[in-house]
Amino acid sequence: MQFLSDNSDLLWGAFLTTLSLAVVSGLCALVLGTVLAGMRVSPVPPLRGLATFYVEVFRNTPLTVVFFFLAFGIVQIDLQFPSRFLTAVAALSLYTAAFVCEALRSGINSVPAGQAEAARALGLTFGQSLRQVVLPQAFRTVVPPLGNVWIALAKNTSIAAGFAVTDLTAALQRLANANADQLLAVFAAVVAGYLVITLPSAWLIRVVETRVAIVR
Repeated sequence: MQFLSDNSDLLWGAFLTTLSLAVVSGLCALVLGTVLAGMRVSPVPPLRGLATFYVEVFRNTPLTVVFFFLAFGIVQIDLQFPSRFLTAVAALSLYTAAFVCEALRSGINSVPAGQAEAARALGLTFGQSLRQVVLPQAFRTVVPPLGNVWIALAKNTSIAAGFAVTDLTAALQRLANANADQLLAVFAAVVAGYLVITLPSAWLIRVVETRVAIVR
C-alpha cells in the first residue's frame, strides 16, 4: 500500500486521462456515428455510398493502425494534431463512430415504416422525420448495444499508451518496469481503475434500458 500511495499522483493522473479519453471520444463518436447512420438510410445514393465506405473501412481496420496513421501518417502531408491526447481522441472517435453507426442503423431499421410514412404525410422532410420521429425511437432500442460500444471504447483507450499518452496502461508499463517486485500491486491498481469506469457504466446502461423500456 505504501508503494501505491507513493505513486498515487501518477495513477490518479493516468486514471483521469483514461476517463477523459473515453468520455470525449465517446461523445465525438456518438455525434459522428449518428450522422453516419442518417447517411446510411438517406435517400441520396452518394451519401449512402460514402457512409457505407467509411463504416466498412474503419470496422475492418485494426485500431492500432488508425492510431499509427493519425500519429505518423498524416505528418507526411504536413498535418499534425497539436497533442498526442487529441491524436488519441481522433483515432478512438473515428474508429468507434463506425460501430455506433451500425448499432444506431439497426435501431432505425427497427422503427416501423409507418412512422416515417406518417411523418412524410404531415409534410416533414427526410431530415425532419429522422430527427423528430425516427431517431428518438431508434435510440431507445439500441441502449444496450451502444452501451457495449462505450465499454469497448473505454478499454480501447489502452492503445493510446503506445502513442505517448499517459493513461492507466502507460502507468502500468512505467511502474512495472521501474518496480518489478511490485508488479501485482500495480496490476491490481490499474485493473481497479478500469473497473471503476466500466462497472458503473454497465449498471447505468441497465438502469437506462429499464427506464426506457417502461416508458415505451
